[in-house]
Amino acid sequence: MRKRSSWTKLLVSVPELSRWREQFLQSLQFERNYSPHTLRAYDTDLRQFERYWAEKGPGRRWELSRQAFRTYFGTLAREGLDSRSVARKMACLRSFFRFVVSRGGVDFNPLSALPLPKSSKKLPRHLSLETVLAALSLPDKSTATGVRDSAILELFYGTGIRLSELAELRLENVDLRQGQLRVLGKGGKERIVPMGKAAARALSDYLTVRSALAQMASGVSSHVFLGRRGRPLSRRTIQRIVRKYLSQVDDSGAWFPHALRHSFATHLLDEGADLLAVKELLGHSSLSTTQIYTHVSTERLKQVYRQAHPRSRRVNRKAG
Repeated sequence: MRKRSSWTKLLVSVPELSRWREQFLQSLQFERNYSPHTLRAYDTDLRQFERYWAEKGPGRRWELSRQAFRTYFGTLAREGLDSRSVARKMACLRSFFRFVVSRGGVDFNPLSALPLPKSSKKLPRHLSLETVLAALSLPDKSTATGVRDSAILELFYGTGIRLSELAELRLENVDLRQGQLRVLGKGGKERIVPMGKAAARALSDYLTVRSALAQMASGVSSHVFLGRRGRPLSRRTIQRIVRKYLSQVDDSGAWFPHALRHSFATHLLDEGADLLAVKELLGHSSLSTTQIYTHVSTERLKQVYRQAHPRSRRVNRKAG
């Protein structure tokens, strides 16, 4: 067993960190099939640490210790970063140094025994059924883009798929006869997602007018959702489309595709759906991730109880 005193001997320079970062990201991309979004987040967090490390002296090798990391994360917190973000960056660096140790770059992981900051889980923001239905009625279906937008909204709410899954949806993965989609989720995991009648009908209507958008492109794309020039819609464009409609019916600021995904899960549980079934529909790898939606439903039940049950209110007892 390595003595703790040897921890003071771990010296690393910024160029060394940069080289290991590139290898780490390649490993995540090609060996573990991480999504582009996750890779960008890891790259951002690692580059931020490199910049911090470079300020100590470009080209020099500095000691990496638990105290050095405590100082770094403390600096982030003092700059206003919340505990959830600090914990995410800490987890990123811990995973990074675990990789470097496995490849023989350093002798130990300086973050292995450093506890993550405690952070309360935020309940996912969801929309009421009335708000969702109001948003679904907004797209102008007399235009090809309006029919497309309607299908986007219906799929998000009717299937609960992620933004990345909708953006990467291909024609060959749509089965209207069976009313289902084949999507590629996090970590490259494939799953079959059923569509309700409303979502299937909206998607079918869009596919009949999709050719009007496809013919605008010079090449042929198998992506389901296309823009005015016939190119696949980017995630950012899809976010803007969803925001356009949700912002007209809701003032909470929850105008993102994930709000419809959260609403999908919450409304299923409100109607008595099995938690394990919702887990599979959402593509969660862990049940604990899905269980956060039970808190949302429980809070709603408590509110209904407090408003409706006569014994939920304070009883005024009069002296006999």
